[in-house]
Amino acid sequence: MADSLFNNWDSVVAPVRNDLVFEGRNKSYGAYDLRKGHNKSVTIALAITGAFFVLMVSMPAIIDWINNKVDEVEVPVDITPVDLSAPPPVDETEPPPPPPPPPPVMETVKFTPPVVTDEEVVDDPPPVQTEETPQISTVTQEGTGGDEIVIPDEGTGTGVVEPVVEAPLTIVEQMPTFPGGDVEMMKYIQKNIQYPQVEKEAGISGTCYVTFVVEKDGNITDVKVLRGVSGGPGCDKEAMRVVKSMPNWKPGKQNGREVRVQFNLPIKFTLR
Repeated sequence: MADSLFNNWDSVVAPVRNDLVFEGRNKSYGAYDLRKGHNKSVTIALAITGAFFVLMVSMPAIIDWINNKVDEVEVPVDITPVDLSAPPPVDETEPPPPPPPPPPVMETVKFTPPVVTDEEVVDDPPPVQTEETPQISTVTQEGTGGDEIVIPDEGTGTGVVEPVVEAPLTIVEQMPTFPGGDVEMMKYIQKNIQYPQVEKEAGISGTCYVTFVVEKDGNITDVKVLRGVSGGPGCDKEAMRVVKSMPNWKPGKQNGREVRVQFNLPIKFTLR
């Protein structure tokens, strides 16, 4: 016993030394358990390392073996025989299919070119145009009934056609002008405008923007307020009244003809 202890004293994992060192202590865990299982853990680690080394060394051979096995697998191919024999002969006794019906022919009258002659030619009276008169063409042919003109039923309407009102333009080649120009227009407004009494007593002033349409005959229509005087509805009404009372303007023109033009006019109310 003493000889065994003396020979294994330098080994920390020797069972004889561990039993002596941990005598009377808890041996279920801790350093004693680690030292007791040290040899087994080292053996398992060496075995795993060796197996991994052998696997890595033999990996190329394993890959070649797998590739050879994949190449040897046969893929089934469905080969369907194709009949390349000549088609059956055409039966000459069988009648051919009927041709498609021709399109309807429109009835026309051949146009005869004029002939130059020295003899007196008596002109025939021109034909009276009716619904049955055929169209003029280069040949004369009979119609097949496919060129009828269908006139839709007029229904039960009143027969009154409403005139189409053109939308007013905002910018034209020749803008409408007040008789005498802008200077006369300002004189007319200053002469006819009347400052509303309520707004005058309240000290309200500002600019009223009025929009209106100058018709083709120069008449002023569709007078509206774009933006009025803040807190002064009387100023807006007065501005509209003065614009409506204006004489006819010189109408605007586009491409040489009179057109309807929408015009915007600011009227300023200022207390003195």
